[in-house]
Amino acid sequence: MAFLSSCLNSSDRPGMFTLTGVLCLLAVCGCGGQPSGESKSGSAKLALLPALRGNIQVDGSSTVRPIGEAVAKRYGEVQRQVQVDVGGRGTGNGFKRLIAKEIDFSQASRPVTPNEAKLLAEAGVEFLEVPVAYDGLTIVVHSTNDWVKELTVEQLKKIYAEDSTANNWSDIDPSWPNKPLKLFAPGTGSGTYDYFCEVIGGKLRTGISLNEDDNALVTGVSGNQYSLGFFGVAYFEENRSKLRAIPIVNPKTGVAVLPERAAIEKNDYSPFSRPLFVYVNRQSLDRAEVRSFLKFYIESAPELVQNVGYVKLPSNVWAKVNEMVANPQANLGSRFLNGNGEKKEGSFLDLFLGQVDNVKSETPAVEPAGEKGQ
Repeated sequence: MAFLSSCLNSSDRPGMFTLTGVLCLLAVCGCGGQPSGESKSGSAKLALLPALRGNIQVDGSSTVRPIGEAVAKRYGEVQRQVQVDVGGRGTGNGFKRLIAKEIDFSQASRPVTPNEAKLLAEAGVEFLEVPVAYDGLTIVVHSTNDWVKELTVEQLKKIYAEDSTANNWSDIDPSWPNKPLKLFAPGTGSGTYDYFCEVIGGKLRTGISLNEDDNALVTGVSGNQYSLGFFGVAYFEENRSKLRAIPIVNPKTGVAVLPERAAIEKNDYSPFSRPLFVYVNRQSLDRAEVRSFLKFYIESAPELVQNVGYVKLPSNVWAKVNEMVANPQANLGSRFLNGNGEKKEGSFLDLFLGQVDNVKSETPAVEPAGEKGQ
């Protein structure tokens, strides 16, 4: 109030109220629609920008959707005339819409595939590839399931693989109930589906309840005591009262690990730790509102990814992300494909930072993905 009073008192000096008083009132009330007292990350900077108008289309991974929604909600508080629509139709479907030039941002739970990159090039769509978080693909059971203490990748193969003959829990372990397995999984348009398939070495069996909507999977698993499913860790964190996460045995160490933040960041939760991405149509960046939203996304993501249940990226990765966003034209294309459009092998960190030849990292790997994935 003392600050406001000093502003109003400036009217005692001839010619000063109009300029000084207005500037002070703007400082108190905020520009661009920013509420007074706002302290959220990135908001203060955007509040000083001119008000923008427009519509931004975001689609893709349902796993990444909570991040996009959180960013869009906060962005709407400072740029109320920009409508940001965030969908979650699946990574593969997001890339299809990016190829068709229907969206500005395609969120993805895996890197772009060679075939998708080829189709994007043929459509004349250049893209900026931006990692935004780490995720731990989480295997969940009903909250009352007290018999599964941990699972190995081999047991997951026996449960989910295309050639599986297991019908009851007891087919996996004789000490488990002789009750039918009720299985849930993301739909075939999902990057999470692709990632899981790569881990178990093939397609999933028939008879599984598939859905691109992770909330539907939560409902399915929580509705049957003998169910099993998987999705991004954020959906588990949001539904801890209904579900139980199963520790997964790390194939390298033999230790069963839960999808907790430290374990995901260090890739101790292996092989289900993975990076999450946003792909931006370069042409969309010609629009001021898209540039503004991307900048806000990157400024807000380190905080918001943790708020919604994911894990923030290491500081060296985030420094590279900021460098890329500051100069998108010099950083177009995928760091996970070579000059011939073929997939590179290596961990996420090594590939993203260009250290494949001289660093052996233990950070989440970039698993090969099927051509159809989300």
